[in-house]
Amino acid sequence: MTEVDSETRLSFSQKIWRPRSQVTDHYKQLARNCGLSPLFTPIIAYQQLDDEEKVERYFRPLLKHLTDPAQLLDMDLAVARLIQAIEGGEKLAVFGDFDVDGATSSALMVRYFRWLGIPIRVYIPDRLTEGYGPNPQAMKTLQEEGISLVVTVDCGITAFEALAEAKRLGLDVIVTDHHQGRESLPDAVALINPNRLDETFPHKELAGVGVAFYLVMALNRALRTTGFFTSRPEPDLRELLDLVAVGTIVDVASLTGVNRPLVSVGMRVARESKNLGLNALMETARIKGSLSAGQVGFQIGPRINAGGRLGKGPLGSELLHTEDPQRAEQIAAELEEANRERRALEDKMLRQAMAKIELMGLEPSKRTLVLAETGWHSGVIGIIASRLSDRFHRPTVIIALDEEGNGKGSARSIPGIDLLLAIEACGPLLVGFGGHKAAAGLSIEAAQVAAFAEAFEKAVVAENHPSLFRPAMTYDGRLQIPDVNLETVGRLERLQPFGRANPEPVFLIEQVRLMDARAIKESHVKCRLVDLHDNAIDTIAFRVLPGGLGEGLLQQGLWVDVVGSLSINRFRNRETVQLIIRDARPAKGHDLTVNGR
Repeated sequence: MTEVDSETRLSFSQKIWRPRSQVTDHYKQLARNCGLSPLFTPIIAYQQLDDEEKVERYFRPLLKHLTDPAQLLDMDLAVARLIQAIEGGEKLAVFGDFDVDGATSSALMVRYFRWLGIPIRVYIPDRLTEGYGPNPQAMKTLQEEGISLVVTVDCGITAFEALAEAKRLGLDVIVTDHHQGRESLPDAVALINPNRLDETFPHKELAGVGVAFYLVMALNRALRTTGFFTSRPEPDLRELLDLVAVGTIVDVASLTGVNRPLVSVGMRVARESKNLGLNALMETARIKGSLSAGQVGFQIGPRINAGGRLGKGPLGSELLHTEDPQRAEQIAAELEEANRERRALEDKMLRQAMAKIELMGLEPSKRTLVLAETGWHSGVIGIIASRLSDRFHRPTVIIALDEEGNGKGSARSIPGIDLLLAIEACGPLLVGFGGHKAAAGLSIEAAQVAAFAEAFEKAVVAENHPSLFRPAMTYDGRLQIPDVNLETVGRLERLQPFGRANPEPVFLIEQVRLMDARAIKESHVKCRLVDLHDNAIDTIAFRVLPGGLGEGLLQQGLWVDVVGSLSINRFRNRETVQLIIRDARPAKGHDLTVNGR
């Protein structure tokens, strides 16, 4: 099969397949020089690890590779003001977001200051009544409580009105954030954000919790210099990295650069099970054995998020910093129930959204999708936007309108398209907006929704090449069925943790026959793949029925090519390797239509 062929043939799910990276002779030689299996050559090419030092850092991520926090603008100002507050016995508060990144960030600050023997007030706004980020009334409330210094985490870079009110009240604010800054900045003691427009710090992909950890690193070093720890033990900051890992993974931050050692070490800390809240969540989620990044993203994260989505924002933060085992169990149970409510609400709204799409029709020529509805729950619109963006492969905005005509929107992008840039072009039609390339939020009046949908479509089309809107499946290399074994899976474990910008490797296996195919639990398909030499492997494809991929995989005896990832199936104390199928197509020479496709 030629690479041209891979670009033009459609799969059962109507996608083209293409290699994720271009493997040159340089990368082949580099892999040999580093003693790596050819299996890894496409990986180092994709990561653009073009010398041995970069390869070494990728395969052995260490905390010593972290960039000095002093390189962040305003870090010195923030540390100086915090030391002044500590020495003066001032009352401190942390203002966090209600999502997982905000919960982990605020919990990190509480845990650190608890080690210093300093209580810190946590303020998490109510998602439904206060909305995102600092607001003037919250600043007034904190000032009336006697707070003199507030540290924001995962928010604040566009909180102009709230920070102006804080200054009027004599309340000092240190902003730590990672969302895209604008040309003008709010008035604060310090603004620490790798995505300030004037910031030269090289690692723009830090999550909010990563920025908070950088502040703690700088503060801890300064306190050591002042002799603060001569009469008390110095905190081991590595014990905070479980929170950094959880927040970074769930916020879908890039797992490259400094995030790679932060998350890699953080996952090891999380597996040591010292955090009562994480332990309680693993219990309610029925996670057994070693915690994986995938489990953090798809099981732990949604449970922490559920509280904020349903108006119980402080629960996630409290769970992650509590030292009371009974309280941890209580909150975990409450979040479990909230997560069940969230799933039911999500299913209902997704059905409503699909009905709207069916009613209005989805024009193939349109590149974006904007839906608005009165009564939709603003806490779930982000999930719906993500689901529809994945399903229809186009940037998607879901807007929840209230009875007064005020709308809250959540947007999700597709690979290669800068979502925030397109939304910024629609700024005059919006009350407010913020976010980053892959995800964003906005406020809008109902009367402007139609105009926004039109402007958003034009902005996305104007800035992006048509090829980006063609659904594609990328793979990292080719395998034969005999290569699918425990040894191969063990080698691939070196690439963990997987996530955005460090995806789980996907492999192409060609010319195999579908055998023993059957549907399980209504939406999954299990089958065996058998090659020309009668080598066989067990496979499963999740959530593919109804749909072209599921229907294609149920064609007994059909010769196909498949792309998928490798996993270990543990059953009755026995480990076997299975292929998780991501897509499939008739093998060359066996092209068939599937139900009219």
